Parts: sequence; structure tokens; C-alpha cells
Amino acid sequence: MERKIEAENEIEKEKMHEESFAEICSILAEHTDKKFVNDFLGCLLTPAERKDFSNRWILVKEIYKGTTQREIASKYGMSLCKITRGSRELNKEGSVFKKILDEHFKK
Repeated sequence: MERKIEAENEIEKEKMHEESFAEICSILAEHTDKKFVNDFLGCLLTPAERKDFSNRWILVKEIYKGTTQREIASKYGMSLCKITRGSRELNKEGSVFKKILDEHFKK
């Protein structure tokens, strides 16, 4: 019985996290003010989280440009595991990363 309650609590927590993430996305989608978005994310994320967040974007841009995974690992001190995850996301069919990068680099 106790395990069932724990499992239900975990499901409820996961639902809460998904709803919170969706809410954050909605808030960001409503704002075009770059300073507001920067300040909001600056308040929301710790310095370490901002670094991880930025590193993920750096590695995806590097992969998009054709930099090898080993070059990225060496240049930025990132693990190949993290780089491989980013590469997989970029190469997925219908990748949002790819769509955003295609739009961003067309400017």
C-alpha cells in the first residue's frame, strides 16, 4: 500500500513539473522584450544551471556548424555523452533545434 502511495505521489509531482514547464514556456512565448526574458531566466536559474543551459545551446550550435563531437569536447570541456544527446536531438526528424538554428542562421 505504501509503495502505491509513493508511486501516486511521484506521478503527481511529475504532472506538476510538466505543468510548471508549460507555464514557463507560455510566459516566455508572450514576451518579446529580451531584457525581460533575460531577467526572468536569470532569477529562475542558478549560475550553474545557466551555465549548463548555455553549454547545451553552444554544443548544439557547434554540431549544426559541423564541428565534430571530439572537437566540441576538447574546446569546451564537455562530456561526449552530453554532446551525443545534443546531436541526437538535433538530428531527430522534425527537430525543433534544427528549425530554430535554420531560422537563426538565415538572418
